[in-house]
Amino acid sequence: MKKILVTGASGQIGSELVMKLRDIYGETNVIATDIKEPQGERGDSLFEIVDVMDANKLYETAKYHNVDTIMHLAAVLSYKAEMEPIFAWKLNMGGLLNALEVARELDLQFFTPSSIGAFGPETPKDDTPQDTLQRPTTMYGINKVAGELLCDYYYERYGVDTRGVRYPGLISSKTLPGGGTTDYAVEIYYEALKNKCYTCYLEQGTYLDMMYLPDALHAIIDLMEADSNKLIHRNAFNITAISAAPEDFAAAIQKHIPEFTMTYDVDPVRQRIADSWPNRLDASAAREEWDYKYEYNLDKMTKDMLNKLVVKLQNRNALVD
Repeated sequence: MKKILVTGASGQIGSELVMKLRDIYGETNVIATDIKEPQGERGDSLFEIVDVMDANKLYETAKYHNVDTIMHLAAVLSYKAEMEPIFAWKLNMGGLLNALEVARELDLQFFTPSSIGAFGPETPKDDTPQDTLQRPTTMYGINKVAGELLCDYYYERYGVDTRGVRYPGLISSKTLPGGGTTDYAVEIYYEALKNKCYTCYLEQGTYLDMMYLPDALHAIIDLMEADSNKLIHRNAFNITAISAAPEDFAAAIQKHIPEFTMTYDVDPVRQRIADSWPNRLDASAAREEWDYKYEYNLDKMTKDMLNKLVVKLQNRNALVD
């Protein structure tokens, strides 16, 4: 990778990925795009308004900047997709197809993430295999399975160097949740610091795969820099870091904020989505094919999250040990 265009750059992954990529590849070698201006100061960073549904604009932007890589992140997430399924299909699939076409026409390397949402209730819950039954029951999941197959097709049919991972729920200290089923795992830290309590919309005992965003960013870069000849699966690699239920997050927070309490008020839509997803993925293919690894477990992530959010919320006297 030398020059990279990122779609959905103002989202949860994109906002941090752009900064990470610029640190590695240079400020002027990463072009951030989204349908709206990012919050805060951009300085001299390159940013363009691009709607991924506008195929011509996407193509012209990539060509003008002479990029060699597209990282396509623009998407509607799981919970919001259930609220607006037709819109989700149009954006998630239409935007992906447009981005793949640009990669084909300009001979670009290509990355897009899949998700644990690509699995369904009949998929094995524990140590979910890399290659297994995928029958999702949500629009988001259907989009992700179709996207995995489409990326495979563009590699096999056109030789586009497509790559991707299946992300767990992602947890960020910098950006707020954006309509996902695992958003509680971000909200809980804010509420722990602000109110010392949280009402969780998933049931106790609902285990899901999670990952701290620094590990998620490293996974993208490591996969994109990996030797193409060693990649068997190429797209939709299972990756995992933390398998946890809501009460596990509460217990980790209570080590630093003992008075923190959590109650439950279950959202049936989010609960139905969560129940259809695995508890923990088997990431052996990613480890074997491109040396996937992660740094943060639940306790290490919790300490880092709380310390970063204390500063963000301007309550510097509450730093945790």
